[in-house]
Amino acid sequence: MTTEAKTLTASRTDTRRLATMAMLVALGYIVTVVTRFPLIAAAPYLKYDPKSVVLVIGGFLYGPLAGGAMCLAAALIEMFTVGQSGIWGFIMNVLASVAFVCPAAWCYRRRRTLKSAVAGLTAGVVILTVTMLVWNYLITPLYKPNMTREAVAGLLLPVILPFNLLKGGLNMALTLLLYQPVNNGLRRLHLLPALPDGEVRRKIHVGNVLFGAALLAVCLFAVQVMLGKI
Repeated sequence: MTTEAKTLTASRTDTRRLATMAMLVALGYIVTVVTRFPLIAAAPYLKYDPKSVVLVIGGFLYGPLAGGAMCLAAALIEMFTVGQSGIWGFIMNVLASVAFVCPAAWCYRRRRTLKSAVAGLTAGVVILTVTMLVWNYLITPLYKPNMTREAVAGLLLPVILPFNLLKGGLNMALTLLLYQPVNNGLRRLHLLPALPDGEVRRKIHVGNVLFGAALLAVCLFAVQVMLGKI
C-alpha cells in the first residue's frame, strides 16, 4: 500500500471514528432527555438515566480517553439545554460519567474479554459510588444553599450511597446486554473498521446475556424496594 493510500485509509478511519463518537454522544443526550426516573423514594430529585451505558460502549470501542471526551461533550450539551444546576451540575455530571466510563474502558482496552469487561464495569461501579460520596459532600453545598455540609453528610449513607450503587448496577447490566449487539450493528453499517483477516465477528455470548439479565433483574427489584413499591 502506498503512502497516499495509507493516509487516505487513516483519514477515513478517523472520520468514521468521529462520526460514531458524535452519534453516541447524541444518543446519550437523547436517552438523558427521554428516560429519567427516580431510584429512591427519599430523594425523588435524584434521577437515573442510561446515558453512561451509551458512553461506556463508546469507551469500549475506542478506549478510555475517547470515553472521557464523550462524557465531557455529553455533559456540556446537557448543561446548555436541559441542565438546571449550571457549572456545578456540569462538573458533577462529568465526574459521575467519567468515574464509571473510564475505569471500565481502561480495563477492557487492556484485554478484550468478557472477564475484563465484567471486571472493568465492576470497578466502574465501585469508583462511581466512592467518587460521588466524596464529591457530593464537597460540592453540593456550594450550589445548593439550602443544603449544608452537615445535611449532605446525613444523606450520604441512606441516599447517595444506594442511589449510585443502583445507578452503577443498572449501567453495568445494560452494558453487558447491549455492547455486543451494538458493536456488531456498527460493523454492519461500516462505522467501525473491518476486522483483521482471520478474525470473525463475535457472537452474542449466552452467559453474558444471562448474567446481565440477572443483574438487571436484581437492580430493578432493589429499585422497587427503595421506591417503597414492594
